Amino acid sequence: MKKVNFGLIVSNRSFFPNHLVKEERDRIIKKLKSGGYDYTILSEDDTSLGAVETVEDAEKCASLFKKNQDIIDGILVVLPNFGDEVGVITAIDRAGLNVPVMVQASDDDLNKLDIDNRRDAFCGKLSLCNNLYQHDIIFTNTKYQTCDIESKEFNDDLDFFARVCRVVSGLKHARLCALGQRPDPFHTVRFSEKLLQASGIDVSVVDLSEIIFGALNTKNTDEVKKTIKEIKSYGHIPDYIPEENIEKSAKLTITIENWINEHKCDASAIQCWDSIQKNYGCATCLTMSMMGEKGKPSACETDIMGALSMYALYLASGEPSALLDWNNNYGDERDKCIATHCSNFPKSFMGKGDNFEISNLDILGKSLGYDKSFGALKAQVASGVMTFARISTDDERGIIKAYVGEGEFTDDPVDTMGGIAVCKISGCQKLMDYLCVNGFEHHVAMNRSASARILKEAFKYMGWGVYMHEA
Repeated sequence: MKKVNFGLIVSNRSFFPNHLVKEERDRIIKKLKSGGYDYTILSEDDTSLGAVETVEDAEKCASLFKKNQDIIDGILVVLPNFGDEVGVITAIDRAGLNVPVMVQASDDDLNKLDIDNRRDAFCGKLSLCNNLYQHDIIFTNTKYQTCDIESKEFNDDLDFFARVCRVVSGLKHARLCALGQRPDPFHTVRFSEKLLQASGIDVSVVDLSEIIFGALNTKNTDEVKKTIKEIKSYGHIPDYIPEENIEKSAKLTITIENWINEHKCDASAIQCWDSIQKNYGCATCLTMSMMGEKGKPSACETDIMGALSMYALYLASGEPSALLDWNNNYGDERDKCIATHCSNFPKSFMGKGDNFEISNLDILGKSLGYDKSFGALKAQVASGVMTFARISTDDERGIIKAYVGEGEFTDDPVDTMGGIAVCKISGCQKLMDYLCVNGFEHHVAMNRSASARILKEAFKYMGWGVYMHEA
């Protein structure tokens, strides 16, 4: 992932001490550099102290930001003192970047409230946020009204905001691809390309026949041999799997990855049954898993909105995502359920054990033939923290909506096939009621992270309605 670049505004009000402005400007720049962030800021030659105070300063700042609009992911406003709300608002408004904004205000020292050292940033932040509200500029607040730039709290705020910026920037420029049509019975994965386009998200499509013929015509090159080796090291393949089936999977993987890369797609959704099995002779799960592990999420059953949900989770956490079915109750434990798929789960979902098997699809293999169904990934997801999310186009209402929440994967035993995840979610029945009543799909994206709050904040900037599940 590329570094997040902040458009940095250090605000000043002239009758407050100038030395505080210089000190905080130096500190925030040092903080961003040490944190691995890029930034765009006025120099001390552009304005007094390199800060924004007057409308003239604001115009210079807006011009600088406009010149760098292709690289700025968010705007960070620092108030070393009360600041000048008109200058800040003018800079943001005239730059017109439409990116996330966060406001930080510096702490006063109880022993330095004299005229030469007082800040009053606590009060100035209220004034600035009031003006942001008046101008309908969405912004993110820090945990505390004021905080020290060197504090752990601000470190956490900055990390949170950077992740929000990464999600928003990634989604607004996302390119998804649909490889094949949806399986006919799956009306649940229908979606609106036009609603996605209104949020800056493109969808590229290809007929599955192009992928099949591309794989069939792939020669036994060094690239194929390399991919076969990669597959064999990815998980345990039983001895009864023919070598030719592994080779088929390798050629399919190469064909799909090449198409996705050539069309510069960030995530994909694949018609994973049953044409590919009947007309080519293997499953797509393994290919999808390996791409997901590399940060290129791929959703089952041509579920474009599932792919987008997986990508959003990846942007928020930097960790691979999977697509699962909300599938079974877990006995009479109402805060637990079983989520499963055939599966396309990334290898890292399974933890560090040696029980990760790559073999044949179970249910489809029985009906289509096991010889045509190699590529299913089988194991139980390892215990640990989990975030779930789903983005959906609500075509009837002309909106994009979403839900997010957190829970945990558990080690509770379950005797079934495929990729299995036992999920514990406080208020699980409340969540399921919400999904049923509000028309959400049975597919859900999951990720081994605690990222729900990040997604909720990012979706706010996207203009999407979001339900944050809490017990």
